[in-house]
Amino acid sequence: MKKLIYVLLFFIAANVNAQNNIDFQKPPKQILDLADVERAPSVLMDESKENMVLLYRDAYKTIAELSQEEMRLGGLRIDPKTNIGSRVSYYNNVKVRRLGAKSDDAIQFKGLPTNPRFSNFVWSPDQSKLAMTNTTAKGVEVWVLDLKTANANKIAEGKVNANLRDVINWFKDGESVLVKFVAEARKELINAKSSIPSGPTISENAGKKAQNRTYQDLLKNKTDEFNFEQLAMSELFKVKLDGSSEKWLSAAMYKSVTFSPDGNYVMISVVEKPFSYLVPYYRFPSKTTIYTKDAKKVEDVLTVPLIEDLPQGFMAVRKGRRSVQWRSDAAASIIYVEALDGGNPETKVDFRDEVFQLEAPFNGNGKSILKTINRFYDIEWGTEKMAIAHDYWWNSRNTKSYIFNPSDASVAPIKIYDRNYQDRYNDPGSFVSKRNKYGKSVLALDGDNAYLLGAGYSKEGQFPFLDKFNLKSKETKRLYQSKYTDKLESLRDFDADKKELLVRIESNNEYPNYFFRKLKNKKLEQITAFENPFKSIEGIHKEVINYKREDGVELSGTLYLPVGYDMEKKERVPMILWAYPTEYKDKASAGQTTSNPNEFTYLYWASPVFWVTRGYAVLDDASFPIVGEGDEEPNDSFRTQLVANAKAAIDAVDDLGYIDRERVACGGHSYGAFMVANLLTHSDLFAAGIARSGAYNRTLTPFGFQSEERNYWEAPKVYYNMSPFMHAEKMKHALLLVHGEADNNSGTYPMQSERYFNALKGLGATVRLVMLPKESHSYRSKENIMHMLWEQDQWLETHVKNKKQVADK
Repeated sequence: MKKLIYVLLFFIAANVNAQNNIDFQKPPKQILDLADVERAPSVLMDESKENMVLLYRDAYKTIAELSQEEMRLGGLRIDPKTNIGSRVSYYNNVKVRRLGAKSDDAIQFKGLPTNPRFSNFVWSPDQSKLAMTNTTAKGVEVWVLDLKTANANKIAEGKVNANLRDVINWFKDGESVLVKFVAEARKELINAKSSIPSGPTISENAGKKAQNRTYQDLLKNKTDEFNFEQLAMSELFKVKLDGSSEKWLSAAMYKSVTFSPDGNYVMISVVEKPFSYLVPYYRFPSKTTIYTKDAKKVEDVLTVPLIEDLPQGFMAVRKGRRSVQWRSDAAASIIYVEALDGGNPETKVDFRDEVFQLEAPFNGNGKSILKTINRFYDIEWGTEKMAIAHDYWWNSRNTKSYIFNPSDASVAPIKIYDRNYQDRYNDPGSFVSKRNKYGKSVLALDGDNAYLLGAGYSKEGQFPFLDKFNLKSKETKRLYQSKYTDKLESLRDFDADKKELLVRIESNNEYPNYFFRKLKNKKLEQITAFENPFKSIEGIHKEVINYKREDGVELSGTLYLPVGYDMEKKERVPMILWAYPTEYKDKASAGQTTSNPNEFTYLYWASPVFWVTRGYAVLDDASFPIVGEGDEEPNDSFRTQLVANAKAAIDAVDDLGYIDRERVACGGHSYGAFMVANLLTHSDLFAAGIARSGAYNRTLTPFGFQSEERNYWEAPKVYYNMSPFMHAEKMKHALLLVHGEADNNSGTYPMQSERYFNALKGLGATVRLVMLPKESHSYRSKENIMHMLWEQDQWLETHVKNKKQVADK
């Protein structure tokens, strides 16, 4: 009987779902002036730090751009007219600065096309040029920027196929590029909406377990298969800088293309059939073949079957060779990895993976050079007899690093780090790299010394550092550590020959800018002078607050007070708490603070900080750890910990005397939206909430979600208890649901918000659902983003700020 009542409720809700369709709106002027500003350019630098390339783009796309024809196939979103991803972010101008020159002015490249849409930037081997694509209304072109002359030249017309990415690869001489072109024999695409089916679509399983996440944009039928093949099919052409070209390889579904370090060989991966309706294209069958630079086949080095049935768990991998790649410090050697546990994380073994090296002509099996205790991650190459390898194991959050001799596997690797990768306070940093004679990234070595750049998080604050690490003695010496307490100095790179750091310095009110810092005298040389585009919130009060959860876990968040807040009068104001839950396996790591009050307050489309201009305090990036120690999984107590995190945050700001705790909203995006729905359902801490692009019914993601490995049938209570949809009758607070109607993120189907809204409406909750047209998981168009900001402002004004205030305390 109870089930019948719920069925009737949903039937009624679906049919009385009143619509309130309106035109796009704009937020109040205080928010609009901050949301619609010109952004500073992105920066590319060559290895010598002689040239800085500045890339400019608009902050948003337009709804017209998002409304262009789009085909969603095999996990891809493709513009079938231009043959490039339909959601690509483009740059619209490029300039270059000569670092060290008398003039600091950026030089405009000459000869750029009108209405440019640039992407896919690739350095030439000597870094004197940059190749890039330009997307026109008819197709994708190839252009080359000459950094010396500041000239731009088109070398290929709009027939490039960028649908499977990896579009441009330079030949070693720097005089030609290998480019994917649309196949001459491509057949006309089928209009799926108007095509007449020749029969049903049938999927079958012969008793194998195939537990996959809920991927989106998958192939659904034979028409999709046909269209995917046509759009993925390309020919490889060798294009010279003068624009002449010759076919290099005939048509195939080319995926990745990489030259050997010496430029004499090319490794090419090709997508093959059969396709799948369960997984994206990168898990379709594939074959990897090595060719000479003259397009002569050498050897097939990898054949991968369709991957639909991996063992369960995040650390599961397929059997056979994987991670086939060039060794970056050798002329032409490949390395690959094979699982020693059959790819099954449940199998107990001493070593999980084995790494092999294979020389030209690449036939047969390679020689073993290393075994890793955890799952292989990567190798940083140093010399013929020294490299550093890293592995990791998600379930324990463990990572290990080893120094090993790639020329002699009989020499036992030396473990240099064995730590929890979520432990940021004890993170030794990342090894500094440099370009070698092949133009590839290798360890930057000075004799027996390597260098490490670290973020420098600690209980006392963030103080980034440069360390020298002796590879023989394993001793570490600190060469430099930032001492700023009113700014943040991020160490971006280190030139071991010049003994010079590239740093970026910023503060709450100072936009991040680049500097050179000499190691010897610590002097700074400013490189860029980007200005703060958010002047109207300059000087707002910003601090990182630290507090504890009731079980002792240390928490933190970045607190912003409203523009013009009187610290002496200390009026209690409404607050927005914005967060995103993170899973941990130990309380110590969960309690570490990585927020820095000296980070520049950078406003972007998803930020809640806009509302400091509207009289709200904002607790942004509030810690929401979900901890499961030992055999306990974090999600076993998800709801309890979620509410405890929220209560601790509100208590902390309330104790400071800043807020009216009866007028607090919570907000989040994606898994943060899931958090919001749970908090409004299972606590009375909030007046209202904003949940964007979330998933609310975990039975619709039955083979795992976020960091949950277990499937629904293994942990039905966990899935049920965590799903706010299952507890919709308990919702007592105002909830604004926002979702992109074209969301492509795994698990967060638009249906999640639609069904949740219907449930809440049918049960009498205060709820509003806003479906943003054409938007995916992250929102892109100016029209939709401005409207979203308006919706959020209206909701907060109605259900939070103007809620009946409690008596003064």
